[in-house]
Order: sequence, then structure tokens, then C-alpha cells
Amino acid sequence: MEKEIKVGIGFATGRKQFKQVLKTYIFNWLESELTSSDKVSLNLFVAYDLKYHNTQSTDYTNVSTELLEQVDGTCFIGNERMQKEISSLIQQGIINERQAKLVFGRGYAGKRNIIQYMALKEGIDYLMFFDDDEYPLAVTKTRGIAVWGGQQGLRTHLKHIQHADITNGHHCGYISPIPYLEFNNILQESDFQTFIQAISNDIVNWDKIKSVMENGGVTYADTKVLVNGEAEEVEEVSHSKFISGSNLCINLTNPERVNAFYNPPNARGEDTFLGTCLQDRTVLRVPTYTFHDGFSTYKHLLDGVLPTKLDYIKADSEEVIQRFYKACIGWVRYKPLWLYITDSKNYEKRILEMSKQLAATLPKICEYFGRKDFMKIATELENYHRNVKKHYNDFIETRQAWENISQSFINKTPQQYNPKIGTGA
Repeated sequence: MEKEIKVGIGFATGRKQFKQVLKTYIFNWLESELTSSDKVSLNLFVAYDLKYHNTQSTDYTNVSTELLEQVDGTCFIGNERMQKEISSLIQQGIINERQAKLVFGRGYAGKRNIIQYMALKEGIDYLMFFDDDEYPLAVTKTRGIAVWGGQQGLRTHLKHIQHADITNGHHCGYISPIPYLEFNNILQESDFQTFIQAISNDIVNWDKIKSVMENGGVTYADTKVLVNGEAEEVEEVSHSKFISGSNLCINLTNPERVNAFYNPPNARGEDTFLGTCLQDRTVLRVPTYTFHDGFSTYKHLLDGVLPTKLDYIKADSEEVIQRFYKACIGWVRYKPLWLYITDSKNYEKRILEMSKQLAATLPKICEYFGRKDFMKIATELENYHRNVKKHYNDFIETRQAWENISQSFINKTPQQYNPKIGTGA
């Protein structure tokens, strides 16, 4: 019997803990009574990257039969499967080889795009993205104690997505890669504020960052959202609607209104760049949370261990400093293109201002963290500034190629979804 609504759940992953995260989510859908629904068909789409953490395909595809029986369809997308789909698109004349590399290239954008494509191909109505380092939990702080609550994220999104193009939930936990810092004569608060504002986008608010830092890097869920929260339309700020790539649901019922993800080479920001394409789209923030385990220190949450206190993330270990360094590199790599798209009139002026801010603060950052390689941030800015027009043209061409792909689904009857569609190594 054909179910009324076909829902896709997408994971773009590269971590070995994926199967444990998937198990948690499947039991969450079971508890939400979605797996037993006569109306909702749940279909899993997993695009995996073996190079990210030197993993093998079985780290993703070898899922227990007991778990897979709870969903109606599975589609595991490795490199071989992706190349097969790309070849088909090229042979049909829908896109060319260069466009294929732009849409389905390396990085999170390419993985999210292949999931979107496969979901459209299989006639999915609504596609939900979760990340493999986020869990269906919310944490609040009451009287100094961490209080936990389960979240029915998928059910919440399905309640609202029929009236929107995109729904996006909230995030708590270790969202920010910025650790807790104790300022001193080497690095003062004003220096660090200048540095962060130079490399981040306009949506980032220093007061909010400072508040999270003072909480030890932890963002707690808003009890008002948890208790009485309603869906609210996401407003446009700086020619962009701010969304995140996870706890994100996309309405696929009209392929013409589905957008491609894009990020500059070796950069992140695929959710930020999608946000610049949503001026005429209805985007809702819905009242559900996920807990972001950004430093992979709370995996025991998946085993049911709920701590009463969340640790401060201090800049006192190589691992924490390295994550912060990588985040800074990622931010500065996508900042030029983001400025070029959202504030082209003042682009050159803004880049010059960034360069001056980094010149004034990077030596202090290097001394504070005891690492000279933070100076590479200035080099990366210059490199991505120099290539911004190329990246912009790639961004536009990615959107155009995706429009060709979307058009190929218009007036086409979706093929019958094939449950347990196969692993596709």
C-alpha cells in the first residue's frame, strides 16, 4: 500500500560513530510513532566520505536488520554510486562534466546535493537533514544543573513543512568552535572581538558569542521555545536568511523551488550560501532542538548517560585549539564570496578593512595560542579574495546546473520507490 507522505532522512557523514547516531535517531522515530504510521513512509539516504576519517563503506552500510526494518527504504551513496548517477545525468544531456563537478564535488555541499538528487529521483516529498554529531536532545540549565529532554524533531518538522519551502530547528550544546578564553596583556577582549568580527559573517553577534564563551562554549536551549515555542518565519538579514545545514527540512514537492548547496573549494558555508538564495522562499524556524557534540566529548549521551554538568571547553589542549584554528580557516575562506554576494557595492572596502583587522590582531592570536600558523588566515583571505569572481561564477553555474536537474523532474512521474534500494559501494 502506497503511503500518503514519503519522507527522506539524509545524513552527509564521514565519522565512524555514524551507526550509533543512526540507531539513536531510529529509536527516536520509533518513540515518535512515525515508524508505525500508515501515512508516513520513512526513507534513509546516507552519503558517506571514506577519506574524511579514513573509514570503510561497512562503517556506514553494515546496519542491523532490526534497525533497517523500522524504515521503508534505504539508499547508501558511496563514490561508485554517485559516479553512476553523474554519468547518467551527463549521458542524458542534463548537465556536463564541469557542472557535475560543481554540483556533486567534494565537500558537504556535494554530499547534500547528491542526497537531494536521489530523494527527488525516488519521489520523496520532504527531505530532513541531520548531522552525525548532533543528537535528538535539548539541554537547559536550571539552578546550575544541566536538565535534559528528548526532542521529536522529525515529527515537529513534518507538522510545519507542508506550509513552507524550508523548516529549520534550533541547536544547543557545543555549537561554537570558539573556546573559553581568559584574556590577558597578550590578548585583550577588544582584540579578540575585532578578530572574530573580521572573519565571521554579519549575522554573528559579538554579544552572543561572548555570552556563549562565558558559558564555557555551551549554548543552552531556551525553555520558552521548548514549552510554548511556535514556528516563526526567518527574516532576511544582510540579503540572507540564516539557516543551518542540520535539523533542516526541505520541501521537495515542487522541484523548481529546491536550491543547490554550494561552498568554495575546501571551505564550508554550504548552509550560509543556500541562505542567500531564499529571498522568495518561505523559511520557518520550528520549535525543536538538537544537541551539537562539536568536540565529540559527549558520545556517552547515545548510551543514555545524561551529565548534570557540561564541561567548559578551554583553549588548553591541542585538540581544542586545532578545531578553533580549522574553523577560522573555514570562515575566512568563505567570507570573501559571502561579502561579494551580499554586499558587492562595498566589497573592496570590506576586504581592505578585514585585512587591516587581521594585520592588527593575528600576531597577538599567534602569541596567545603559541602557534605561528594562525598567520595563514591572512594568506587564505588574500587567496580567496583573489579568486572571488571565479568562485562567484562557480556559484552561479552550480545554481544553473541544479535548475537543469530540477527541470528534468518537472512533469515526470517519480519511479516507484524500491525499499532496501541497496548499498551502492
